[in-house]
Amino acid sequence: MSNAPIDSGRRRFLTATTAVVGGAGAVFAAVPFIQSWNPSAKAKAAGAPVEVDISKLEPGQLIRVEWRGKPVWVVKRTQNTLDELSAIGEQLRDPSSEEPQQPESCQNEFRSQKPDIFVAVGLCTHLGCSPTYLPDSFGEQVQGVKSGFFCPCHGSKFDMAGRVFQGVPAPLNLVIPPYTFVEETTILVGVEEGAA
Repeated sequence: MSNAPIDSGRRRFLTATTAVVGGAGAVFAAVPFIQSWNPSAKAKAAGAPVEVDISKLEPGQLIRVEWRGKPVWVVKRTQNTLDELSAIGEQLRDPSSEEPQQPESCQNEFRSQKPDIFVAVGLCTHLGCSPTYLPDSFGEQVQGVKSGFFCPCHGSKFDMAGRVFQGVPAPLNLVIPPYTFVEETTILVGVEEGAA
């Protein structure tokens, strides 16, 4: 055992230096770990709102966009289509859209914020197939109804407001995603009305 005097200043310096180096090492080790909790850029993009330009959308035309990996339809409905929606309620499973398949801003006869613009997730509520848009030949599926959506997988039928007809496998109306009009000709899918 040595009888040399203890240099308490040096001991405090070495203790403080060790603590600082250890703390810095812990921070450098923790930063990547904490960053790994954040969603990836791909995941953020998958859930990000999608901007849709409808300036060139013609009456009766449907355009498709992708939001959260799902097809979203935007259709410009004609006045004849809107009139037809009012006349077929007794043929529908949920004509008043009482099931929560749409945002509150779309819980109306047309299931939309503006009567002529229809926005819906293009997946059948039965097993998730994508129905076919039949703008002029839907009458072959439902007599007296000119246009609608027909699911070829199991025969489910939806009107031009995405409401399901009675007697088909689909239990619910098509889902209406949250969306808002940021301009007269631009829709932001994925953002609730008033939140943009």
